[in-house]
Amino acid sequence: MAEITLDVRQLQAFAEVGYQVAGSGGAHAAMAALRRVVPVDAYEFVAFDPATGRHHSVVSDGHRRIDHDAAEEYAGLEACRRAIATRAPVIMPEPGTERYFRRHLAPYGWRAGLTTPLFLAEGRYTGLLHLATKDSFPRLTGALVVAISPMLAHVTDLTRCVIDPVGLPPDFRAVAFDRVGTRREVPGHETSAVLREDPAMAAFARAFIDSRELSRHGLWLDRKGRWHELRLLRAGVGFQGALQGAVVAERPCPLPYDLTGREVDVLTRVAAGDSNPQIAAALVLSVRTVTTHLEHIFAKLGCDSRTRLTTKALAEGLCRLDA
Repeated sequence: MAEITLDVRQLQAFAEVGYQVAGSGGAHAAMAALRRVVPVDAYEFVAFDPATGRHHSVVSDGHRRIDHDAAEEYAGLEACRRAIATRAPVIMPEPGTERYFRRHLAPYGWRAGLTTPLFLAEGRYTGLLHLATKDSFPRLTGALVVAISPMLAHVTDLTRCVIDPVGLPPDFRAVAFDRVGTRREVPGHETSAVLREDPAMAAFARAFIDSRELSRHGLWLDRKGRWHELRLLRAGVGFQGALQGAVVAERPCPLPYDLTGREVDVLTRVAAGDSNPQIAAALVLSVRTVTTHLEHIFAKLGCDSRTRLTTKALAEGLCRLDA
């Protein structure tokens, strides 16, 4: 059996793994760097999706075939559950993995397999890395792969979002949605319980995804009557941002410019281009009441025309967004 020894060139290879994962090289470039140290004939990254609780293959190389049910089958093995609990690699075939090995590895020429659970540095589990070889693994393979697993764990992190470069202020709480309504965490931001639990929010996000807008900014009234500053950003979600999605983010706020809730409703209609009679009909108010609200809004925002009022409202996110 071959032995692994480390020299400067090999340490550079480990650094390259992290560089490729963090940069544009991705999983294949990272594994090419790892192969300078570890003799691997084939590999497969299996991602854990916390939104569905299931595992599925996302990246592989060297395999003539990947059985579609293999990821969930392996995740159901006691050996896998033990590996996740202990964060220790599993060598195949070993007791408890023989049937899986005979079905998914042996028929394609592999004599040994090694599986490492992948955890980010903060401790969150993201998936598995399967390695396969036609011979056998050197003695330190498992320990070395475990050492770089926090870097490789980013490959299988399905919660990552490709967010608009402007990003979000750090005090916004957020949830990411795809078109079918699957909710995901947004790295770097606390999950918003009020958005996650609102049954209308998934459809609201889908309508935004289907629009041509890159972003949206406004005021939102939750079901308990509390106002929030709300932002929507177009985003890719899932593996490498492959799914169309949106980040919806909020933070509680008082109404700006001492506006009342009814004045926000009127201002929103003005920004949409409605006339006073149209606003009155939509809000079930008299035209005189609408006129009075508008006088107050003009004074509070320091505007002297509907055009300037609309420009200010849209630029500062003063219009109401309804989920």
